Amino acid sequence: MGIEQDINQTSFRNEYQKTAINIIYTFNWMNEKMKAMFDKEEITPQQFNILRILRGANKPISTLQIRQRMLDKMSDTSRIVDRLLTKDLVKKNTCPNDKRLVDVSITDKGKKLLERMDLIAPDMDALFNNLTEADAKILNKLLDKIRS
Repeated sequence: MGIEQDINQTSFRNEYQKTAINIIYTFNWMNEKMKAMFDKEEITPQQFNILRILRGANKPISTLQIRQRMLDKMSDTSRIVDRLLTKDLVKKNTCPNDKRLVDVSITDKGKKLLERMDLIAPDMDALFNNLTEADAKILNKLLDKIRS
């Protein structure tokens, strides 16, 4: 189905406007689909992203390092980490090199949550059933090109 049918708009100013609207619409569509998967675990996509970053780091890292790796650069990393802390999914430790800094690490409970989320990875991948791997590579190149 085309963007025109999805949003009931028959014409666009030009292809650039159509592309921008299509990207925004598709982002919102995907966000809603994925949000439903995160809701089952009572976490947000940003919290999931931080847990994923911490699991991949294999050692405690600072909130600044987390922020640099986040997909959503506008997030308030400290606030999100604090919410994960109240859920016992992460823990904070004073940095051994600089007592003013705090390092964050994932807890066993956080790792278990990610293990459950790993099981639904095929459901997330299914959002792309209409794309071939070649299509996905082309789309990735085009999206990278827009941001560069």
